Amino acid sequence: MSELTSDLSGEWRFDPAHTRIGFSTRHAMVTKVRGAFNDIEGVIQADVDNPANSSVRLSIKVASIDTRSPQRDEHLRTNDFFDAPNYPEITFVSTRIDQVEAGNFIVNGDLTIRGVTKQVAVPIDFIGVERDPGGQLRAGFEGSRRIDRQEFGVKWNTALDSGGMLVSDRVMLEFEVSAVKVESARQ
Repeated sequence: MSELTSDLSGEWRFDPAHTRIGFSTRHAMVTKVRGAFNDIEGVIQADVDNPANSSVRLSIKVASIDTRSPQRDEHLRTNDFFDAPNYPEITFVSTRIDQVEAGNFIVNGDLTIRGVTKQVAVPIDFIGVERDPGGQLRAGFEGSRRIDRQEFGVKWNTALDSGGMLVSDRVMLEFEVSAVKVESARQ
């Protein structure tokens, strides 16, 4: 089922096992480093008939960062980058959701990293809804948004011999969300 119908209104919870909240950025100006956060919680309150009444909340545990390099992950948890001991969570709380066209939305909200909150707008595509083999109603969403990490106080870098920098300031946030509808016992 790929249509948004009124019966889909209600509470949806992110399924962490099937959701990826990730990022990519340039390293040494020539390649990309990709990563994700493995410990996330998210809730969508959906009002299909009036998307402006919908909301999204997302909480990410910084310590769960995973770039497939334990040494790099440890560095990213330090004060050079995310300062996980002092800022253990990254949060996003929507302030407005606009439907652009059928199945396409702009989710505006407050993104907080290292205690710095900035308004961001994230284009999100509704992928579809299906009932899984376990009987749960599951919806898929995807989107991405580029941010400047410097704006959030993530400033560490080192110069390269060529004059460039080791880590790009531009970071692409990547959202691949599987959300499960909170339903009363099915009859």
